[in-house]
Amino acid sequence: MIEDLVMRTAPQLLEPFGIGVDIAAEILIVVGDNPERVRSEAALAKLAGISPIPASYGMTSGRHRINHGGHRQLNAAIYRAVIVRMRFHQPTIDYVARRTAEGKSKRNIIRCLKRYVIREVYHLVNPAQKPAQIAS
Repeated sequence: MIEDLVMRTAPQLLEPFGIGVDIAAEILIVVGDNPERVRSEAALAKLAGISPIPASYGMTSGRHRINHGGHRQLNAAIYRAVIVRMRFHQPTIDYVARRTAEGKSKRNIIRCLKRYVIREVYHLVNPAQKPAQIAS
């Protein structure tokens, strides 16, 4: 039943690699419950608990960590999509290898990938509005 509902509501959510019916359903639940809060991809990332916040202390700078507030089920769904991509999606596997060679930790790589997935999801849920036509 859930697959049928997702297919009728937003079939485009099933197109990206790693996003299945369960993840798409969770996205639709969160976005549907909070349409006024999802004004940008940053707002969706914050709602999902995926937004980066500075974690620099003392003399270090440029470090970020994930904001642990937000909708935990959506965060877990995006995490599952990232893990599937890290395991089976060749461009993501290459990205992980490149970032690991740069010295990034697995936790930091997952943080970046979660933000990428939420950005992709935002554009699927909120397609760009067409400009209003001026009546002449």
